[in-house]
Amino acid sequence: MSSKVLYQREDHVVTITINRPEVMNAIDGETAAALVKAWQAFRDDDEAFVAIITGTGDRAFSAGADLKWVASLGGLRANVDRQRVSLYNSPGAVGYTRGVDIFKPTIAAVNGYCFAGGFETALWCDIRIAAEHAEFGMLNRRWNVPSIDGCTVRLPRIVGLGRALDLLITGRRISAREALDMGLVSEVVPLERLIPRCRELAATICSFPQGALRSDKEALLLGLGRPLEEGYRIEAELGATLQYRSVTPSEGARAFAEHKRMPEQWKDHGL
Repeated sequence: MSSKVLYQREDHVVTITINRPEVMNAIDGETAAALVKAWQAFRDDDEAFVAIITGTGDRAFSAGADLKWVASLGGLRANVDRQRVSLYNSPGAVGYTRGVDIFKPTIAAVNGYCFAGGFETALWCDIRIAAEHAEFGMLNRRWNVPSIDGCTVRLPRIVGLGRALDLLITGRRISAREALDMGLVSEVVPLERLIPRCRELAATICSFPQGALRSDKEALLLGLGRPLEEGYRIEAELGATLQYRSVTPSEGARAFAEHKRMPEQWKDHGL
């Protein structure tokens, strides 16, 4: 793993940290590749239940793609076909922002500026918690840089079409409080409480059996935008797969009936 991305697992919680504070945690090619490896490591680790992503320092979560690095690439315009193929098959320009195969819960701890590709990285997460001084925005409007890490797909689903168009077209910066008001973030806390609060939430999630939680997340993501009948079918099919895990929904129901005990298997396997 590159020194530009730090990866740490404590118990069942992984913390991924973008570690380029000297450039407000902007993401260059090496950082993006390291983020892909970090997310894949989280995905494939059976003992990792929840991941938190943040940035080093108190100034920025991530200011987005490192535009000096982008400018240094130079010859992309001469290879348009190759670039298009890369985009279709890429996990994301600034990390794993196009990844759709992680059904474990993810939390963005937004500790400062969250702009452009950094904004898209936070949008990729399931839950966003912001420090009081955090700011959000698609500032790439100023440099004619398009959204290629999922913003146009996820932002309207999170805050609605009108607000998404406002943020995309104007490129304006919004405060953590405005982000909270529009449903972009779930909570706003003092900076010193940001990581502890995210860890508290992660610990709560880890205390649940993970099977139904993950299948419900997968059903939501796969069913989004589909006809109701198809969405119901996806939900039912994914729910049915829990019957083949070591702890079934019926065992969970029996556990509740028997004085709300926790099945012993959950403690061992997180299922």
